Amino acid sequence: MKGLGELSLWMDPVARPGPESMAVDEWLLETAGKPVLRVYRWSGNWASLGYFGEIEGARAAVPGVNYVRRWTGGGLVDHRADWTYSVIVPRDEALARARGAESYRIIHAALVEALAAERILANLSDGGSETGAALCFANPVSHDLVGRDGLKLAGAGQRRTRLGLLHQGSAAVACDPAGSTVRGERLAEALSSSWSACQLLPDPGLIRTMAVRYQRLGWVERR
Repeated sequence: MKGLGELSLWMDPVARPGPESMAVDEWLLETAGKPVLRVYRWSGNWASLGYFGEIEGARAAVPGVNYVRRWTGGGLVDHRADWTYSVIVPRDEALARARGAESYRIIHAALVEALAAERILANLSDGGSETGAALCFANPVSHDLVGRDGLKLAGAGQRRTRLGLLHQGSAAVACDPAGSTVRGERLAEALSSSWSACQLLPDPGLIRTMAVRYQRLGWVERR
């Protein structure tokens, strides 16, 4: 069973610094009228840590990069060589109302299918190899993607608000722009009954304003 009915796929053409990347996802959660899959790139060397992550642990695990704190949970992710996407689901959708573990499983099961088309084989973790490490890809929690070699391939963080569900995901399998588009299309196909590509134009001034929160030291270093 598909996780969603209709879905819009946005291959965000703008490589953005960390705070703006987070602001765009927040903007989508506030404005999207139907589910959106956003695939995007980072401008510069960035790592993101989850809402409850510790900044000192992040600096020790991934030194020499810029850090941004996500609005979602999850561990520390090095974005210098990953494939990053977000799924935004308005509150009226069944997936937004599902329990956290179930929505996580549904989206990651679709990602397993999309990666299999590239002959990248993975399974959903049962959480039995969870390590507690701060670095996301060293700590496969339940329903993360694990490769046949036992190493974690993909993880995510989620946040629910009165507006819906934000799922921010990362796969440790980078690709070129053409491959990224194909992967995004395959994920959209696996996740929804019908999808269409779209072009969104968030106001640059608004995104810069929203990004201010993610730039503040009080936000980044809150733990």
